[in-house]
Amino acid sequence: MTITELPVHRAWWKESNVYQIYPASFKDSNGDGIGDIPGIISELDYIAGLGVDIVWLCPCFKSPQVDMGYDISDYKDIYEKYGTLSDIDDLISGLHKRGLKFVMDLVVNHSSDQHPWFQSSISSKDSPYRDWYMWKKPRYAADGSRQPPNNWSSAFGGSAWEYDANSDEYYLHLFAKEQPDLNWENPKVREAVHDIMRFWLDRGVDGFRMDVINFISKDPAMPDAPITIPTNKYQSGAKFFANGPRLHEYLQDLGKILKEYNAFSVGEMPLVFDLNEIIKVVGFDRNELNMIFHFEIVNMDHGPTGKYSPHSWPLTELKKIVNKWETFMQTNDGWNAVYLENHDQARSVSRFASDAPKFRKIAAQMLATFLGFQCGTIFVYQGQELGLANVPKTWGVDKYRDLESLNHYEEKAAAGEPKDVLDRILSEMQKKARDNARTPMQWDTTANSGFSSVTPWMDVNEDYKEWNAKAQVNDTSSVYAYWQSVFRLRREFKDVMVYGTFILVDDLNESVFAYKRVYGSSEALVVTSFKDTEIKWTVPKDYVETGKILLTNYDRSDIAEEIVLQPFEAFVLLI
Repeated sequence: MTITELPVHRAWWKESNVYQIYPASFKDSNGDGIGDIPGIISELDYIAGLGVDIVWLCPCFKSPQVDMGYDISDYKDIYEKYGTLSDIDDLISGLHKRGLKFVMDLVVNHSSDQHPWFQSSISSKDSPYRDWYMWKKPRYAADGSRQPPNNWSSAFGGSAWEYDANSDEYYLHLFAKEQPDLNWENPKVREAVHDIMRFWLDRGVDGFRMDVINFISKDPAMPDAPITIPTNKYQSGAKFFANGPRLHEYLQDLGKILKEYNAFSVGEMPLVFDLNEIIKVVGFDRNELNMIFHFEIVNMDHGPTGKYSPHSWPLTELKKIVNKWETFMQTNDGWNAVYLENHDQARSVSRFASDAPKFRKIAAQMLATFLGFQCGTIFVYQGQELGLANVPKTWGVDKYRDLESLNHYEEKAAAGEPKDVLDRILSEMQKKARDNARTPMQWDTTANSGFSSVTPWMDVNEDYKEWNAKAQVNDTSSVYAYWQSVFRLRREFKDVMVYGTFILVDDLNESVFAYKRVYGSSEALVVTSFKDTEIKWTVPKDYVETGKILLTNYDRSDIAEEIVLQPFEAFVLLI
């Protein structure tokens, strides 16, 4: 059996396209400078008009907001600056009336340290909630100094362990110290998570995006991590927490609930590189999760010492990654979550193409073509449909707001790194910091880009008077209109565009990323140039003779065997 003859399992979530909303930055309805749920409700027609099927909302639960809501203090209530439970009900109703589904962000690897569970856990070793979190005794060095239980690093800098003097023990926090990790070995923790899921599913939620869900099972021995960066005191312990021994057991428990409600699920799975473990999560008959986010593409530009060191990548590296995931999922009956942007990643047009004024629109449309016809569920992040770009290069560190970036910069500054090193870090922040995606949504040319009537919690990108929703929604040549066409074609040619086999074309070419989608006698050829110059390219003969242009970002009307692709040109041909 060839790859094009493999059985196809159809599902509603495979045919869906997802629009992601970051609540703090989408739209402020009450003039406090922070986006909110009524603000989202006011723009539901805009979202529906794009042609998506699902809206995923980043965490909106009650939270001290140490990590922008990924530190939850009450899983069954709403952060007061975002709104109320009644507002969520209205949002669900408004989406369902428009034929859209609603997905929430489930953050259950960790909670906030302000959650009543943790407040009880830290209050006493005798608390019934003590073992809802991961507590360990200190180690002691030869000189008698107290040390954390192991050498694991936190994602946000420093040790992954925080000392509690009252009990003379440390608790684990893979992220900020205000985000203690839950102990999934405790069945009561798992029962509480199941109860949270049912609470929201019964309220009308259609599924969940599950934050770092592969971290929920950890090696109980918690040994020291191997030393991979000798200059760092603490090391990545991913080997022992990113894919622990009971992960599939825990996910199958979640999968039973999801299947009962026919709910959508996508898991964030960083730091897992074993495809055989991943297919256990997303295999069609495994009943764990529908799909997962991998990180290989968005980590391509990370340098030898991590995210804030530079690395340039050839196009063939991107091709290898895409081809690996596409072909693996097809041959193993899995499914991909396809994305380039989200709340944790920089803007794709700046990062993977060009945001130079003369190229920006065409480059954003090229990336929409590259992304939008792959095999998998397509995820678009707010503003991506407009071609929004990274923050200006003129921004100083004082304009950044994200904990991850600021902690890294301040750690290096405190260590006495010279100005040229700090300037390089700031340059990498402008390329890759999470803040790039978190600037307020650009609605129109009025003050604060129409996001708020007052100064927002974070500065608006200075290009909003040219790059905004009002300028694009009725412009048939806009990035927004182009994304509408992508989603329309995925629906109109569902067999080939959703269920068709992915086949890479011209895999060694360092300028052009081209691929086929094949379903029965139907074939589509997707051609995208990643160059800002003209490129000669040879079109496969079958497409020259019988190919019909479905989509183009350059008004290309004819196809010859030898063509000259314009800078960032893209087109789709159908046989």
